[in-house]
Amino acid sequence: MIKQKTVKLGVCPIGKFVFSHEDAKIQKKLIYDKLCELGIGYADIENVLPDGLVRDHSHVEPVVRYLKSQNIDALFVPHCNFGTESAVGMIARELGLPTLLWGPRDESPAGDGTRLRDSLCGMFASSKVLYKLGVKYSYIENCTVDDGQFTEGIDKFLRAVSAAKYLKQSKIGQIGSRIDFFWCTISNESELLEKFGVQVLPFDMVDYISDIRKLADRNRSLYKAEIRDDSFIFDISNIDEEGVIRSLAMRDVLLGYAEKFNIDAWSIQSFMSLQESIGDGIGIGESYVQERMPIAAESDIHGAISSIILEAASGGYGPSFFPEFTVRHPENDNAVLLWHASAAASLRDDGIRKIPLAKPWILESLPATSLQFNFRHGDITVCRFDGDHGEYRLGTGEGRIIDGPATRESYGWMEVGDWSSWERKLMEGPYPHHCSCIYGQEADVLEEAVKFIPNLQIQRFDR
Repeated sequence: MIKQKTVKLGVCPIGKFVFSHEDAKIQKKLIYDKLCELGIGYADIENVLPDGLVRDHSHVEPVVRYLKSQNIDALFVPHCNFGTESAVGMIARELGLPTLLWGPRDESPAGDGTRLRDSLCGMFASSKVLYKLGVKYSYIENCTVDDGQFTEGIDKFLRAVSAAKYLKQSKIGQIGSRIDFFWCTISNESELLEKFGVQVLPFDMVDYISDIRKLADRNRSLYKAEIRDDSFIFDISNIDEEGVIRSLAMRDVLLGYAEKFNIDAWSIQSFMSLQESIGDGIGIGESYVQERMPIAAESDIHGAISSIILEAASGGYGPSFFPEFTVRHPENDNAVLLWHASAAASLRDDGIRKIPLAKPWILESLPATSLQFNFRHGDITVCRFDGDHGEYRLGTGEGRIIDGPATRESYGWMEVGDWSSWERKLMEGPYPHHCSCIYGQEADVLEEAVKFIPNLQIQRFDR
Protein backbone atom coordinates (compact mmCIF):
# COMPACT_ATOMS: atom_id res chain seq x y z
CA MET A 1 0.00 0.00 0.00
CA ILE A 2 1.02 3.59 -0.58
CA LYS A 3 2.35 5.41 2.48
CA GLN A 4 -0.65 6.95 4.23
CA LYS A 5 -0.56 10.74 4.28
CA THR A 6 -1.87 11.75 7.71
CA VAL A 7 -2.88 15.24 8.81
CA LYS A 8 -3.70 16.28 12.38
CA LEU A 9 -6.43 18.88 12.63
CA GLY A 10 -6.74 21.44 15.41
CA VAL A 11 -10.37 22.46 16.05
CA CYS A 12 -10.96 25.88 17.59
CA PRO A 13 -14.72 26.62 17.90
CA ILE A 14 -15.56 30.32 17.77
CA GLY A 15 -18.39 32.12 19.53
CA LYS A 16 -19.10 35.66 20.68
CA PHE A 17 -20.64 37.30 23.71
CA VAL A 18 -23.67 38.25 21.60
CA PHE A 19 -26.16 35.62 20.35
CA SER A 20 -27.02 32.39 22.15
CA HIS A 21 -24.14 30.77 24.02
CA GLU A 22 -26.22 27.66 24.68
CA ASP A 23 -26.91 27.21 20.97
CA ALA A 24 -23.21 27.69 20.25
CA LYS A 25 -22.43 24.75 22.56
CA ILE A 26 -25.02 22.65 20.74
CA GLN A 27 -23.45 23.50 17.38
CA LYS A 28 -19.99 22.68 18.75
CA LYS A 29 -21.13 19.19 19.81
CA LEU A 30 -22.68 18.58 16.39
CA ILE A 31 -19.34 19.44 14.80
CA TYR A 32 -17.33 17.11 17.03
CA ASP A 33 -19.85 14.29 16.50
CA LYS A 34 -19.58 14.73 12.75
CA LEU A 35 -15.77 14.72 12.78
CA CYS A 36 -15.82 11.49 14.79
CA GLU A 37 -18.35 9.99 12.38
CA LEU A 38 -16.01 10.85 9.49
CA GLY A 39 -13.06 9.27 11.29
CA ILE A 40 -11.08 12.52 11.45
CA GLY A 41 -8.56 12.79 14.26
CA TYR A 42 -8.36 16.19 15.91
CA ALA A 43 -7.15 18.19 18.90
CA ASP A 44 -9.75 20.39 20.58
CA ILE A 45 -9.64 23.16 23.21
CA GLU A 46 -12.10 21.64 25.67
CA ASN A 47 -9.57 21.72 28.50
CA VAL A 48 -8.28 25.19 27.64
CA LEU A 49 -11.32 27.44 27.83
CA PRO A 50 -14.69 27.35 29.62
CA ASP A 51 -17.10 25.45 27.36
CA GLY A 52 -14.28 25.02 24.81
CA LEU A 53 -15.28 28.14 22.86
CA VAL A 54 -13.20 31.19 21.91
CA ARG A 55 -15.36 34.20 22.80
CA ASP A 56 -12.87 36.95 23.61
CA HIS A 57 -9.53 38.29 22.41
CA SER A 58 -7.97 37.30 25.75
CA HIS A 59 -8.41 33.66 24.74
CA VAL A 60 -5.79 33.91 21.98
CA GLU A 61 -2.66 33.23 24.03
CA PRO A 62 -3.79 30.07 25.90
CA VAL A 63 -5.32 28.58 22.75
CA VAL A 64 -2.22 29.20 20.65
CA ARG A 65 0.06 27.82 23.35
CA TYR A 66 -1.99 24.64 23.70
CA LEU A 67 -2.50 23.95 19.99
CA LYS A 68 1.21 24.42 19.32
CA SER A 69 1.89 21.73 21.91
CA GLN A 70 -0.39 19.35 20.00
CA ASN A 71 1.70 19.49 16.81
CA ILE A 72 -1.29 20.07 14.56
CA ASP A 73 -0.94 20.48 10.79
CA ALA A 74 -4.02 22.63 10.14
CA LEU A 75 -6.59 24.75 11.96
CA PHE A 76 -10.39 24.53 11.73
CA VAL A 77 -12.32 27.53 13.11
CA PRO A 78 -16.05 26.73 13.03
CA HIS A 79 -18.18 29.77 13.86
CA CYS A 80 -20.74 28.43 16.26
CA ASN A 81 -22.90 31.53 16.68
CA PHE A 82 -21.10 34.55 15.20
CA GLY A 83 -17.35 35.04 15.51
CA THR A 84 -14.77 36.97 17.51
CA GLU A 85 -12.87 37.97 14.38
CA SER A 86 -9.82 39.51 16.08
CA ALA A 87 -9.22 36.27 17.98
CA VAL A 88 -9.76 34.19 14.85
CA GLY A 89 -7.19 36.24 12.96
CA MET A 90 -4.54 36.24 15.68
CA ILE A 91 -4.87 32.53 16.53
CA ALA A 92 -4.52 31.65 12.85
CA ARG A 93 -1.61 34.03 12.29
CA GLU A 94 0.30 32.89 15.38
CA LEU A 95 -0.10 29.22 14.46
CA GLY A 96 0.90 29.91 10.85
CA LEU A 97 -1.02 26.89 9.54
CA PRO A 98 -3.55 26.31 6.76
CA THR A 99 -6.88 27.47 8.16
CA LEU A 100 -10.43 26.34 7.40
CA LEU A 101 -13.40 28.64 7.97
CA TRP A 102 -17.00 27.42 8.27
CA GLY A 103 -20.23 28.16 10.10
CA PRO A 104 -23.55 26.31 10.42
CA ARG A 105 -26.39 27.51 8.26
CA ASP A 106 -28.71 29.71 10.30
CA GLU A 107 -32.35 28.76 10.87
CA SER A 108 -35.30 31.04 10.27
CA PRO A 109 -35.74 33.84 12.84
CA ALA A 110 -37.94 33.03 15.81
CA GLY A 111 -41.53 34.19 15.97
CA ASP A 112 -40.50 37.39 17.74
CA GLY A 113 -37.91 38.17 15.03
CA THR A 114 -34.83 37.27 17.11
CA ARG A 115 -32.10 34.90 15.87
CA LEU A 116 -29.99 32.32 17.72
CA ARG A 117 -26.91 33.15 15.66
CA ASP A 118 -25.57 34.96 12.61
CA SER A 119 -22.79 32.54 11.70
CA LEU A 120 -22.62 33.58 8.03
CA CYS A 121 -22.16 37.21 9.00
CA GLY A 122 -19.41 36.25 11.44
CA MET A 123 -17.62 34.27 8.72
CA PHE A 124 -17.56 37.34 6.50
CA ALA A 125 -16.01 39.39 9.30
CA SER A 126 -13.39 36.74 10.10
CA SER A 127 -12.48 36.15 6.46
CA LYS A 128 -11.68 39.86 6.12
CA VAL A 129 -9.37 39.71 9.15
CA LEU A 130 -7.67 36.54 7.92
CA TYR A 131 -7.09 38.25 4.58
CA LYS A 132 -5.81 41.40 6.29
CA LEU A 133 -3.31 39.41 8.38
CA GLY A 134 -2.04 37.40 5.42
CA VAL A 135 -3.39 34.07 6.67
CA LYS A 136 -3.85 31.44 3.94
CA TYR A 137 -7.30 29.98 4.40
CA SER A 138 -10.04 27.92 2.80
CA TYR A 139 -13.72 27.96 3.62
CA ILE A 140 -16.70 25.66 3.36
CA GLU A 141 -19.93 27.09 2.08
CA ASN A 142 -22.36 27.99 4.87
CA CYS A 143 -24.30 24.73 5.41
CA THR A 144 -25.26 22.19 8.06
CA VAL A 145 -22.89 19.46 9.22
CA ASP A 146 -25.11 16.89 7.50
CA ASP A 147 -24.96 18.57 4.11
CA GLY A 148 -22.69 17.06 1.49
CA GLN A 149 -20.77 20.35 1.19
CA PHE A 150 -19.48 19.93 4.74
CA THR A 151 -18.10 16.42 4.28
CA GLU A 152 -16.69 17.23 0.85
CA GLY A 153 -15.19 20.48 2.11
CA ILE A 154 -13.44 18.86 5.08
CA ASP A 155 -12.08 16.09 2.87
CA LYS A 156 -10.84 18.51 0.22
CA PHE A 157 -9.16 20.72 2.82
CA LEU A 158 -7.38 17.85 4.56
CA ARG A 159 -6.09 16.42 1.28
CA ALA A 160 -4.89 19.87 0.20
CA VAL A 161 -3.05 20.24 3.53
CA SER A 162 -1.57 16.78 3.06
CA ALA A 163 -0.19 17.73 -0.36
CA ALA A 164 1.37 20.91 1.03
CA LYS A 165 2.74 19.13 4.10
CA TYR A 166 4.38 16.27 2.25
CA LEU A 167 5.95 18.51 -0.33
CA LYS A 168 7.73 20.41 2.45
CA GLN A 169 8.90 17.16 4.06
CA SER A 170 9.74 15.21 0.91
CA LYS A 171 12.98 13.42 0.20
CA ILE A 172 13.76 12.18 -3.29
CA GLY A 173 16.22 9.38 -3.89
CA GLN A 174 18.28 9.95 -7.03
CA ILE A 175 19.73 6.86 -8.72
CA GLY A 176 22.39 7.89 -11.21
CA SER A 177 23.05 11.28 -12.72
CA ARG A 178 20.92 13.14 -15.23
CA ILE A 179 20.94 11.64 -18.71
CA ASP A 180 23.29 13.91 -20.67
CA PHE A 181 20.96 14.78 -23.55
CA PHE A 182 17.86 15.33 -21.37
CA TRP A 183 18.17 19.06 -20.83
CA CYS A 184 14.45 19.33 -20.11
CA THR A 185 14.98 17.57 -16.76
CA ILE A 186 17.69 19.94 -15.51
CA SER A 187 16.69 21.16 -12.03
CA ASN A 188 18.08 23.41 -9.31
CA GLU A 189 18.57 21.20 -6.25
CA SER A 190 19.62 24.08 -4.01
CA GLU A 191 16.58 26.15 -4.95
CA LEU A 192 14.22 23.22 -4.33
CA LEU A 193 15.65 22.91 -0.83
CA GLU A 194 15.50 26.65 -0.12
CA LYS A 195 12.02 27.33 -1.53
CA PHE A 196 10.17 24.10 -0.77
CA GLY A 197 12.22 22.07 1.70
CA VAL A 198 12.64 19.26 -0.84
CA GLN A 199 15.73 17.14 -0.23
CA VAL A 200 17.49 15.18 -2.97
CA LEU A 201 19.55 12.23 -1.75
CA PRO A 202 21.91 10.84 -4.42
CA PHE A 203 22.83 7.15 -4.56
CA ASP A 204 25.93 5.98 -6.36
CA MET A 205 25.02 3.88 -9.40
CA VAL A 206 27.93 1.45 -8.86
CA ASP A 207 26.90 0.78 -5.24
CA TYR A 208 23.26 0.44 -6.29
CA ILE A 209 24.00 -2.18 -8.96
CA SER A 210 26.37 -3.99 -6.58
CA ASP A 211 23.65 -4.17 -3.88
CA ILE A 212 21.19 -5.57 -6.43
CA ARG A 213 23.59 -8.29 -7.56
CA LYS A 214 24.45 -9.26 -3.98
CA LEU A 215 20.80 -9.51 -2.98
CA ALA A 216 19.95 -11.49 -6.14
CA ASP A 217 22.62 -14.05 -5.26
CA ARG A 218 21.57 -14.25 -1.61
CA ASN A 219 17.83 -14.60 -2.31
CA ARG A 220 18.00 -16.55 -5.57
CA SER A 221 15.90 -19.49 -4.37
CA LEU A 222 13.23 -17.17 -2.95
CA TYR A 223 13.00 -15.16 -6.18
CA LYS A 224 12.79 -18.32 -8.28
CA ALA A 225 9.91 -19.51 -6.13
CA GLU A 226 8.18 -16.15 -6.56
CA ILE A 227 8.55 -16.33 -10.34
CA ARG A 228 7.05 -19.83 -10.44
CA ASP A 229 4.10 -18.98 -8.19
CA ASP A 230 0.71 -18.88 -9.93
CA SER A 231 0.12 -15.36 -8.58
CA PHE A 232 3.10 -13.96 -10.53
CA ILE A 233 1.40 -11.65 -13.03
CA PHE A 234 4.23 -11.17 -15.54
CA ASP A 235 4.74 -13.30 -18.64
CA ILE A 236 8.48 -13.98 -18.74
CA SER A 237 8.39 -16.97 -21.07
CA ASN A 238 10.50 -15.20 -23.71
CA ILE A 239 13.04 -13.39 -21.54
CA ASP A 240 16.08 -14.29 -19.46
CA GLU A 241 15.20 -15.44 -15.94
CA GLU A 242 18.45 -14.10 -14.52
CA GLY A 243 17.42 -10.55 -15.35
CA VAL A 244 14.03 -11.12 -13.71
CA ILE A 245 15.74 -12.34 -10.54
CA ARG A 246 17.85 -9.19 -10.48
CA SER A 247 14.75 -7.12 -11.14
CA LEU A 248 13.08 -8.54 -8.04
CA ALA A 249 16.26 -7.83 -6.10
CA MET A 250 16.15 -4.27 -7.46
CA ARG A 251 12.62 -3.95 -6.06
CA ASP A 252 13.78 -5.00 -2.62
CA VAL A 253 16.87 -2.79 -2.73
CA LEU A 254 14.78 0.27 -3.62
CA LEU A 255 12.18 -0.45 -0.93
CA GLY A 256 14.94 -1.14 1.58
CA TYR A 257 16.68 2.13 0.76
CA ALA A 258 13.34 3.94 1.03
CA GLU A 259 12.70 2.61 4.51
CA LYS A 260 16.25 3.19 5.73
CA PHE A 261 16.62 6.73 4.38
CA ASN A 262 12.94 7.83 4.53
CA ILE A 263 12.65 8.26 0.76
CA ASP A 264 9.27 9.44 -0.61
CA ALA A 265 9.93 9.02 -4.34
CA TRP A 266 12.66 7.97 -6.75
CA SER A 267 14.26 9.68 -9.71
CA ILE A 268 16.09 7.05 -11.77
CA GLN A 269 18.44 7.51 -14.70
CA SER A 270 16.57 4.75 -16.62
CA PHE A 271 19.11 3.99 -19.36
CA MET A 272 21.59 2.90 -20.64
CA SER A 273 23.97 1.43 -18.03
CA LEU A 274 21.31 0.25 -15.60
CA GLN A 275 19.50 -2.01 -18.09
CA GLU A 276 22.75 -3.32 -19.49
CA SER A 277 23.96 -4.24 -16.00
CA ILE A 278 20.75 -5.84 -14.73
CA GLY A 279 19.42 -7.44 -17.92
CA ASP A 280 15.87 -8.39 -18.87
CA GLY A 281 12.98 -7.52 -16.60
CA ILE A 282 13.74 -4.20 -14.90
CA GLY A 283 10.17 -3.09 -15.56
CA ILE A 284 8.93 -5.81 -13.20
CA GLY A 285 10.88 -4.48 -10.23
CA GLU A 286 9.90 -0.91 -11.00
CA SER A 287 6.25 -1.90 -11.31
CA TYR A 288 6.25 -3.46 -7.86
CA VAL A 289 7.89 -0.38 -6.36
CA GLN A 290 5.41 1.92 -8.12
CA GLU A 291 2.55 0.18 -6.31
CA ARG A 292 3.99 1.64 -3.10
CA MET A 293 5.84 4.83 -4.05
CA PRO A 294 6.48 6.96 -7.14
CA ILE A 295 9.31 6.46 -9.61
CA ALA A 296 10.09 9.30 -12.02
CA ALA A 297 11.98 8.08 -15.06
CA GLU A 298 14.84 9.72 -16.92
CA SER A 299 16.37 11.63 -14.00
CA ASP A 300 13.28 13.83 -13.59
CA ILE A 301 13.45 15.36 -10.10
CA HIS A 302 10.56 17.72 -10.80
CA GLY A 303 8.56 14.73 -11.99
CA ALA A 304 9.14 12.96 -8.68
CA ILE A 305 7.91 16.06 -6.83
CA SER A 306 4.81 16.11 -9.05
CA SER A 307 4.00 12.52 -8.04
CA ILE A 308 4.55 13.18 -4.33
CA ILE A 309 2.12 16.10 -4.39
CA LEU A 310 -0.43 14.20 -6.46
CA GLU A 311 -0.42 11.06 -4.32
CA ALA A 312 -0.75 13.13 -1.14
CA ALA A 313 -3.66 15.07 -2.65
CA SER A 314 -5.44 11.82 -3.49
CA GLY A 315 -5.34 10.70 0.14
CA GLY A 316 -2.82 7.96 -0.57
CA TYR A 317 -5.43 5.58 -1.97
CA GLY A 318 -3.92 4.70 -5.34
CA PRO A 319 -0.58 4.66 -7.14
CA SER A 320 0.33 7.42 -9.54
CA PHE A 321 1.94 6.72 -12.89
CA PHE A 322 4.51 8.71 -14.82
CA PRO A 323 3.92 8.88 -18.58
CA GLU A 324 4.66 11.51 -21.16
CA PHE A 325 2.53 13.34 -23.71
CA THR A 326 3.45 11.83 -27.07
CA VAL A 327 1.06 11.90 -30.05
CA ARG A 328 -2.43 13.13 -30.86
CA HIS A 329 -5.21 10.60 -31.23
CA PRO A 330 -5.62 9.89 -34.96
CA GLU A 331 -9.41 10.39 -34.88
CA ASN A 332 -10.18 12.35 -31.70
CA ASP A 333 -8.89 15.93 -31.71
CA ASN A 334 -9.27 16.18 -27.93
CA ALA A 335 -7.28 13.06 -27.05
CA VAL A 336 -3.56 12.42 -26.64
CA LEU A 337 -1.36 9.41 -25.94
CA LEU A 338 0.09 9.02 -22.43
CA TRP A 339 2.98 6.57 -22.80
CA HIS A 340 6.06 5.21 -21.11
CA ALA A 341 7.99 2.10 -20.17
CA SER A 342 6.51 0.93 -16.87
CA ALA A 343 3.83 1.58 -14.26
CA ALA A 344 2.12 -0.20 -11.38
CA ALA A 345 0.58 -3.39 -12.75
CA SER A 346 -2.66 -2.72 -10.83
CA LEU A 347 -3.41 0.08 -13.33
CA ARG A 348 -3.63 -2.29 -16.31
CA ASP A 349 -6.81 -2.87 -18.25
CA ASP A 350 -9.10 -5.35 -16.52
CA GLY A 351 -8.85 -7.83 -19.40
CA ILE A 352 -5.09 -8.34 -19.04
CA ARG A 353 -4.17 -11.34 -16.88
CA LYS A 354 -0.44 -11.70 -17.60
CA ILE A 355 1.76 -8.74 -18.57
CA PRO A 356 4.44 -9.45 -21.21
CA LEU A 357 7.76 -7.66 -21.48
CA ALA A 358 9.67 -6.54 -24.56
CA LYS A 359 12.65 -4.50 -25.63
CA PRO A 360 12.04 -0.73 -25.69
CA TRP A 361 10.92 -0.27 -29.27
CA ILE A 362 12.93 2.94 -29.70
CA LEU A 363 16.02 1.45 -28.02
CA GLU A 364 16.08 -2.11 -29.24
CA SER A 365 19.74 -2.53 -28.35
CA LEU A 366 18.65 -2.72 -24.69
CA PRO A 367 17.35 -5.83 -22.90
CA ALA A 368 13.63 -6.65 -22.65
CA THR A 369 12.77 -4.28 -19.83
CA SER A 370 9.45 -2.66 -20.79
CA LEU A 371 6.04 -3.81 -19.58
CA GLN A 372 3.44 -4.11 -22.34
CA PHE A 373 -0.09 -3.13 -21.29
CA ASN A 374 -2.73 -0.45 -21.70
CA PHE A 375 -4.22 1.45 -18.78
CA ARG A 376 -7.77 0.81 -17.65
CA HIS A 377 -10.46 3.33 -18.57
CA GLY A 378 -11.47 5.99 -16.06
CA ASP A 379 -11.14 9.57 -14.87
CA ILE A 380 -7.59 10.75 -14.18
CA THR A 381 -5.82 13.85 -12.92
CA VAL A 382 -2.64 15.17 -14.55
CA CYS A 383 -0.11 17.06 -12.44
CA ARG A 384 3.23 18.70 -13.25
CA PHE A 385 5.48 20.64 -10.86
CA ASP A 386 8.14 22.63 -12.69
CA GLY A 387 9.91 25.95 -12.92
CA ASP A 388 12.84 28.02 -14.12
CA HIS A 389 14.31 31.45 -13.33
CA GLY A 390 13.28 31.08 -9.68
CA GLU A 391 9.56 30.85 -10.52
CA TYR A 392 7.66 27.60 -9.97
CA ARG A 393 4.26 26.44 -11.10
CA LEU A 394 1.98 23.48 -10.53
CA GLY A 395 0.00 22.67 -13.66
CA THR A 396 -3.00 20.38 -13.38
CA GLY A 397 -6.11 19.27 -15.18
CA GLU A 398 -8.51 16.36 -15.47
CA GLY A 399 -9.20 13.96 -18.31
CA ARG A 400 -10.30 10.41 -18.98
CA ILE A 401 -8.60 7.28 -20.33
CA ILE A 402 -10.53 6.10 -23.38
CA ASP A 403 -10.21 3.67 -26.29
CA GLY A 404 -7.49 4.24 -28.85
CA PRO A 405 -5.11 2.43 -31.18
CA ALA A 406 -2.78 -0.16 -29.67
CA THR A 407 0.85 0.75 -29.21
CA ARG A 408 3.88 -0.56 -27.32
CA GLU A 409 4.83 -0.37 -23.61
CA SER A 410 2.46 1.02 -20.94
CA TYR A 411 0.02 3.51 -22.41
CA GLY A 412 -3.41 5.09 -22.37
CA TRP A 413 -5.28 7.57 -24.57
CA MET A 414 -6.47 10.55 -22.52
CA GLU A 415 -9.43 12.64 -23.66
CA VAL A 416 -9.90 16.18 -22.32
CA GLY A 417 -12.41 18.95 -22.96
CA ASP A 418 -10.15 21.05 -25.19
CA TRP A 419 -6.75 19.58 -26.05
CA SER A 420 -5.72 22.65 -28.06
CA SER A 421 -5.96 24.74 -24.89
CA TRP A 422 -3.95 22.16 -22.93
CA GLU A 423 -1.30 21.99 -25.64
CA ARG A 424 -0.81 25.75 -25.74
CA LYS A 425 -0.42 25.99 -21.95
CA LEU A 426 2.03 23.09 -21.89
CA MET A 427 4.05 24.50 -24.78
CA GLU A 428 4.29 27.97 -23.28
CA GLY A 429 5.99 26.55 -20.22
CA PRO A 430 7.58 25.75 -17.95
CA TYR A 431 6.56 22.15 -18.62
CA PRO A 432 8.32 19.27 -20.42
CA HIS A 433 6.66 16.21 -21.94
CA HIS A 434 6.64 14.23 -18.65
CA CYS A 435 3.68 14.35 -16.26
CA SER A 436 2.34 12.57 -13.20
CA CYS A 437 -1.14 11.05 -13.31
CA ILE A 438 -3.51 9.34 -10.92
CA TYR A 439 -7.00 7.90 -11.21
CA GLY A 440 -9.65 10.20 -9.74
CA GLN A 441 -10.52 13.88 -9.94
CA GLU A 442 -8.03 15.76 -7.79
CA ALA A 443 -7.33 19.02 -9.65
CA ASP A 444 -9.49 21.11 -7.30
CA VAL A 445 -7.60 19.67 -4.33
CA LEU A 446 -4.27 20.57 -5.95
CA GLU A 447 -5.54 24.09 -6.64
CA GLU A 448 -6.47 24.39 -2.96
CA ALA A 449 -3.12 22.95 -1.85
CA VAL A 450 -1.15 25.61 -3.70
CA LYS A 451 -2.72 28.22 -1.41
CA PHE A 452 -0.61 26.72 1.36
CA ILE A 453 2.68 26.32 -0.55
CA PRO A 454 4.78 29.50 -0.67
CA ASN A 455 6.68 30.21 -3.90
CA LEU A 456 4.30 28.13 -6.03
CA GLN A 457 1.61 29.22 -8.48
CA ILE A 458 -1.24 27.13 -9.86
CA GLN A 459 -2.20 26.72 -13.52
CA ARG A 460 -5.25 24.79 -14.65
CA PHE A 461 -4.86 23.06 -17.99
CA ASP A 462 -8.62 22.39 -18.14
CA ARG A 463 -9.83 25.98 -17.73
